[in-house]
Amino acid sequence: MATDTPTGTPSPRLSRELNVWETIGISIALMAPSMAANINPQGTVGSVGRAVPLAFAIALVGVLLISWTFVRLCQRFNHSGSVYGFVGATLGARTGVVAGWGLLGTYTFYGVVTAMATGIFGTTFLDIIGVWNSPPEWAPFLVGGIGLLGVLWLTIAPVHRSTRVLLVVEVVTVLLILIVALVVLIRVANGDEGKTLTLSPFTVPSGTDASALFLGVVFGFLSFAGFEAAATLGEESKRPRRDIPRAILGTAIFGGVYFVFVTWVEVIGFGTDEAGLEAFANSGALMGDLGTTFIGAWVGDLITLGAAVSAFGCALACSVAASRLVYALSRDGVLPKEMATVSPVRRTPVTAALAVVVTMFVIIAVMALVFSAAPFDVFLYSATIGTLILLVAYALATIGAIRVVFFSGDNRIARWELIIPVLALVVLGYTLLRNVSPYPSGPAAWLPLVCAVWLLLAVALVLARPDVSRRAGERLTASEGLRPGGDDSRAGTTTSEVA
Repeated sequence: MATDTPTGTPSPRLSRELNVWETIGISIALMAPSMAANINPQGTVGSVGRAVPLAFAIALVGVLLISWTFVRLCQRFNHSGSVYGFVGATLGARTGVVAGWGLLGTYTFYGVVTAMATGIFGTTFLDIIGVWNSPPEWAPFLVGGIGLLGVLWLTIAPVHRSTRVLLVVEVVTVLLILIVALVVLIRVANGDEGKTLTLSPFTVPSGTDASALFLGVVFGFLSFAGFEAAATLGEESKRPRRDIPRAILGTAIFGGVYFVFVTWVEVIGFGTDEAGLEAFANSGALMGDLGTTFIGAWVGDLITLGAAVSAFGCALACSVAASRLVYALSRDGVLPKEMATVSPVRRTPVTAALAVVVTMFVIIAVMALVFSAAPFDVFLYSATIGTLILLVAYALATIGAIRVVFFSGDNRIARWELIIPVLALVVLGYTLLRNVSPYPSGPAAWLPLVCAVWLLLAVALVLARPDVSRRAGERLTASEGLRPGGDDSRAGTTTSEVA
């Protein structure tokens, strides 16, 4: 929906210029498979032992259940606000505002997470190559801050430029990890380094109960977070109702196959015995250490650099997605209207992008200066907060999808598919439960509270300002792509593409 300038001249719109590969770029970059493969599996090994790839395989099933929600919604609607538009169109404007604000929080905190990862991996690489020997503890803050400035520059650039950068960054780093994984697999098959090729990581170790296994599944599921980010480009894709669902589902499937294969290689590369699993849990960079062991130190260095670049790409994806959410919320009167402006030259929401990146800087500064958090603490705290908020946003989107697909009088979708979103809600509910029960202690006790406060801010706004919700609802109804069966030519698609 375009706003008008004081002279009555329509203000610039977001430009429809992205193909399917460019929309895939933001989802892959926000999922950050290169970075995740080096860090996330370590959080799983403590609960499932050698069965890390089994946990990721089960997590893939959960992710595919949730991806159904976004595929079905994106086949009907396209909106830069992602779940804000989807939930607003299906459950009402008030709930849509809460969901959109929630997803904005996730992308913002994940931007902090990946900015810190950029700083941590980047500082390590500078130390390795001798550019900055024995860097001080604050060095990752400096490197991460410089990375955020680069993120801002690319976010306000023409959108096709940033999405292409995202895709290239992840393709290069993922290919590097896959090459190393194949080399490790071949050498393990030959019995090198005393390791043995085995499928035992796909079996549950004796003494591991279902609850412990699902804890590992939970962590694997969280590794996929961000696969839905392409939904925020619904108003900038040439053929959104075809390309956006393909981008989301394709990213989920690729991420699942990639994580299952890489984690299997990582486990057998370190070894499935007690000593191997201990080394696995204590590794600073899983594929980096395997590259050093099975190929050479230079490979480990390259993977460390690749992890830093991947983290930067993820931070950029977070900024691009968050700025589109700010733009959509501002355009509909929820946030200040000044942030709904689009650059007539770049055709991107420059003011919204600036607000997002400044907020990331503020979060980092508060955690570091007020709470004396180290760079990795900022990484960990922000990741937890962003994930808890994300689970709520996913659940609201899934409920909205159930309502519009099965209870709106539309019979295009087979009724048996109802079981898919119902199972997705079960997965989301249990995932959320396992993250807050038992309730964390120490500094981590603040994290669920921050999540609750973030969501309650939106709840308070829609309750205290019903006029805001009413206007947002009117504009959501009129926004392009948010009326099922409406004028598809405005959405850059044809009716045949919706089915």
